Amino acid sequence: MKISIGSDHAGFEYKELLREYLTGKKYTVIDEGTYSTEPTDYPDYAAKVAHRVVGNEVDFGIVICGTGLGISIAANKVKGIRAAVVSTAFTAESAKNHNHANIIAFGSRVNTIEEVKEYLEIYMNTKESDALRHVNRVKKIHDLEG
Repeated sequence: MKISIGSDHAGFEYKELLREYLTGKKYTVIDEGTYSTEPTDYPDYAAKVAHRVVGNEVDFGIVICGTGLGISIAANKVKGIRAAVVSTAFTAESAKNHNHANIIAFGSRVNTIEEVKEYLEIYMNTKESDALRHVNRVKKIHDLEG
C-alpha cells in the first residue's frame, strides 16, 4: 500500500510519528512536508497530498493540522477528493465505508497519537460499502464538482 502524508507545523510531530509507524509496517509513505515546526500554511500540504491521490499515485492520503478542519477543507477543493476529518472510531469507519473518503484528516490538538493510530487502522481495515444508498450518495458528491 502506498500512502501520501502531509501536515502543517501543528501536525508535524504527528506526521513524523505516523510516517515512522507506517513504514515500520512496510507501507510506502510519501512525505509531502512540512519538515519542521516553523509556521507554515496547511493548504500547501493539503494540495500536494490531494494531487497525488487524484493522480492515482497513492492508495489514499493523510493530512494533519491542529484540528484537521482547515487542511481537510483545503484538500476538498481538489476535484475528486473526499477528505474526512476523523476523530473517533466511528468516524474512521464511516469515512471509508459510507463516504469512500480517499483522504483522512486528523487534528493534533484533538486526539492523542495513540488514538490517531487506532483510527488510522480502522480506516485502513474498512472496506468501501457497495450498498446502493452509499454509492449513490458518493456519486452525488462527485456530481457537485461539475
